Amino acid sequence: MEVLVDLDKSLFIFLNSLGNKSFDFLWLTITDKKTFIPLYIFLIYCLIKNFSKSSVYKYLFIIFLLILFTDQISGLFKDTFQRLRPCHDLSIIDSIRIVKSSCGGLYGFFSAHASNTFALATFFYLIFKNKSNLYKLLFIWALVVSYSRIYVGVHFPSDIVVGTFFGIISGYLFYYFSQKIILND
Repeated sequence: MEVLVDLDKSLFIFLNSLGNKSFDFLWLTITDKKTFIPLYIFLIYCLIKNFSKSSVYKYLFIIFLLILFTDQISGLFKDTFQRLRPCHDLSIIDSIRIVKSSCGGLYGFFSAHASNTFALATFFYLIFKNKSNLYKLLFIWALVVSYSRIYVGVHFPSDIVVGTFFGIISGYLFYYFSQKIILND
């Protein structure tokens, strides 16, 4: 296990060191949840344009539960595993760039940003997969947001990978259950 932790730290240091002060503002903007409010509004608009009012309300409630679920489970994992965020890890603190002024909580395993964005990307992709290929772009958005967490110094790669898989699985499961609810409309 120690070998994996050391590998994770080394990969983090490498990826984090690729940063450049010229791009810090961009990555801080990407990592800020409020940046993507227009995207969320657009996704709601897509639901409204493609589904009945009743279905839209059900989808919105399911999406709320999905984000609540991924966010809370991430918090539970952080409290259970208590793996320090890179910005709190004294063994590497002198080797990393910390771009974000506040590091966040003490623990970072696994990333709620990664799980939330990949859950949303998966859920919306599955809803609209037969209507448009554009929704595949949501996975690029989720990947960029997830990488931003490494760039700004608050998550190790393993935090991102586990958050990604958890988000994808959660998005799929919530989609599956949503179809049971929506189709019984």
